[in-house]
Amino acid sequence: MKPLIATTLALLFAVTSGWAVTACDRNDEPTAVSDNASTGDGTTNTPEDNDNDNPEAPDAMTLKMKIGNSTFSVTLADNATARAFADLLPLRLNMSELNGNEKYVYLDQSLPAQASSPGTIQTGDLMLYGSSCIVLFYENFSTSYHYTRIGRVDNPAGLAAAVGSGSVTVSFEH
Repeated sequence: MKPLIATTLALLFAVTSGWAVTACDRNDEPTAVSDNASTGDGTTNTPEDNDNDNPEAPDAMTLKMKIGNSTFSVTLADNATARAFADLLPLRLNMSELNGNEKYVYLDQSLPAQASSPGTIQTGDLMLYGSSCIVLFYENFSTSYHYTRIGRVDNPAGLAAAVGSGSVTVSFEH
């Protein structure tokens, strides 16, 4: 009986003290490396007051994401978070591995966030966790965590192979 009580107390302690696995692990905070300290041109084809996060909007902005020798097109969501992210470009991010399904990095600055639970993460989702953690997902899975959508890789075939199993450098540009 004592081992059962000890296990239950340890589990309760782990959950209430933040040991639960999250989308970004604050204990290992890789940082973003900017290729250009100035912001990009900051222009988009979408109105500033429209925070619809549909990345398939007719005037959606796209950007290039490079990982090693692979290049992917990313369609940005139509929201303040995606516009703020685009204003930071070009970016070169040293992203760390987490959970065998995502790469993440903490930016030195916060982005606007309006997190919601997507329920299911799709391969190629580019999300913001909290206000400064950029997350690139390379596997599908269900989640109860809350994210703000930045965009989605248009054709994620080959994404998992490109990011590999450890840390990876990912470049974003207009």
